[in-house]
Amino acid sequence: MLARVAYDYALVRVVPRVERAEFVNAGAIVQCRQRGSLGARVELDEARLRALWPGIDAALVDEIRGHLEALAAVAAGSDSAGPIGKLPATERFHWLVAPRSTIVQTSPVHAGLCDEPEAALEGLLERFVRTGAPAAQKKS
Repeated sequence: MLARVAYDYALVRVVPRVERAEFVNAGAIVQCRQRGSLGARVELDEARLRALWPGIDAALVDEIRGHLEALAAVAAGSDSAGPIGKLPATERFHWLVAPRSTIVQTSPVHAGLCDEPEAALEGLLERFVRTGAPAAQKKS
């Protein structure tokens, strides 16, 4: 059995209108330095996004999905992430959670304890991103 370790996390948000301070949680980023782990997963609930932004068109939804997928690629250190994907995990984490004033943003960084970082990531998705909507409505 592995000992519990500290991890840092941030939620990924889609913010249709910054001035209204409304957002849809669309993913999570978890870094566990002790385990050398960095992961991000995204799940955009399009129905929730459309509830906050009724006039959004399909092309913009696709663009937002592309930005969300890019965050996951950076976390994974994927070649598709370009030079940022080649940075050490801690530097990629700080790049991912840096404040932005765009439609895709992250929450402040929080800390927690876990046995396994991947399980912590899944737990964050379950707790803050998934709303009980049928899986067919959610797209990664």
